[in-house]
Amino acid sequence: MILLRNFNATEDLCNGIRLIYKSLSKHVIHAQIAVGDFAGKDVFIHRIPLQPPTDEQYPIPYIRTQFSIRLCFAMTINKAQGQTLDCVGIYLKEPVFSHGHLYVALSRARTASQVKVLIKPPFFDKPGTDQTKIIVFREVLETSRLAAK
Repeated sequence: MILLRNFNATEDLCNGIRLIYKSLSKHVIHAQIAVGDFAGKDVFIHRIPLQPPTDEQYPIPYIRTQFSIRLCFAMTINKAQGQTLDCVGIYLKEPVFSHGHLYVALSRARTASQVKVLIKPPFFDKPGTDQTKIIVFREVLETSRLAAK
């Protein structure tokens, strides 16, 4: 599972950290940190009270509690940033936002042999469909290059 909020940065309980579920009680989830400096450490995730803003859309005030986690079979490139993974599968249904984004995705594994990429273009029968575009707004690069001089 993946944590959706920052709880305690000193113990690596930050948004995006991967956890291994151990047990569940009414108010607490017992989990183990899966990656990073604290890998293997047992942690307890508590329910968080959430209250919507008081306005006309919600005329009756209420509070609900929920665990700030999500099952994680896959994660976005942004959530994977800063993590080193044993095996990485990248699904590129569309071109990535920037070349830096693609670099982050490709560099999550320790070696290139641990990375698999699936590029899913609209049509598989065209030649050259095993490629993806790196979209770069060239005017921004030119402007920043001129500003640096």
